[in-house]
Amino acid sequence: MDRGVSIIRATIAGASAGWRLDRALAAALPALSRERLKQLISSGGVLNQAGDAIRDPAAKAAGGQVFEVHVPEPAPAHNVPQDLALVVAYEDEHLIVIDKPAGMVVHPAHGNPDGTLVNALLHHCAGNLSGIGGVARPGIVHRIDKLTSGLIVAAKTDVAHEGLSAQFARHSIDRRYQAIVAGLPNPASGTVDAPLARSSADRQKMAVVGSDRGKRAVTHYRLMTPLRDAALVECRLETGRTHQVRVHMTSIGHPLLGDPAYGRTRPAHRELLKRLDFKRQALHAAELGFEHPVSKENLSFKSAMPSDMQELFRALTVKQASVGKRWNTGPAPRENEDGKR
Repeated sequence: MDRGVSIIRATIAGASAGWRLDRALAAALPALSRERLKQLISSGGVLNQAGDAIRDPAAKAAGGQVFEVHVPEPAPAHNVPQDLALVVAYEDEHLIVIDKPAGMVVHPAHGNPDGTLVNALLHHCAGNLSGIGGVARPGIVHRIDKLTSGLIVAAKTDVAHEGLSAQFARHSIDRRYQAIVAGLPNPASGTVDAPLARSSADRQKMAVVGSDRGKRAVTHYRLMTPLRDAALVECRLETGRTHQVRVHMTSIGHPLLGDPAYGRTRPAHRELLKRLDFKRQALHAAELGFEHPVSKENLSFKSAMPSDMQELFRALTVKQASVGKRWNTGPAPRENEDGKR
């Protein structure tokens, strides 16, 4: 490794043959965004096996090609370390697992310049975070939504970042969410295998699309507790796309209660959410498991349902005898990407 530069070897998958190079590398290296890779390619930071820099992000990739991606040490972060409260589930010299509260943004972006998890980590870790994510996202390996609570792992070293990213790419990370959804899923367990992409109607939202346009997304769900015209479900992610649980559960007719983007709140639930002042999607990253990228130890963490979701859960609890007598248990028709049936 050159001083100040991380060198990452990437092999293009056969399924990515014929894609633009930036897209194919983004599929092989999920820790790096496509935009970041486009910049690295244009600046001569991506070399082929002969050691030649490939400077055209639109160059066609071939399956089995091997590239070296040179990621410069990030410039001094413009993000300001902030002494924000953090619940640390685990920490060592290579990584840290945080139990994130709902309302905290993971990394600075337009509209959220500070007060983020990154700002808190820069203070807590005294700046010792992996630089692979670049200036804006030091240490960030994956994300959970601002209004979602629960477990998230961040990398303090580049070796940890690369190792964790490889596990995310292999779909070997165990991620389980608790969600309170409208209606009672029928069947009680199942799999939603539906590609996701940005909605053409609203670029701030994701949508179920055709396989020719979207990235494969797979969610395994199971009913945990029947509730009043609702249910507590566990959603296990096989893939980790933006808004995956929210869009997938909506697509089978069971949107998350309180979801500001995808939910169609039923009148009874609307009154309850208002009374409880519940203003977010009822989603919690409850379990996280992975192999430590350095020690190879299997690590597993659990996070208790936060108090606001517990209050909503209690308010919706009904006697088991009521199950199936009062509820709409059938899934609604799946929507297309424009929200039409």
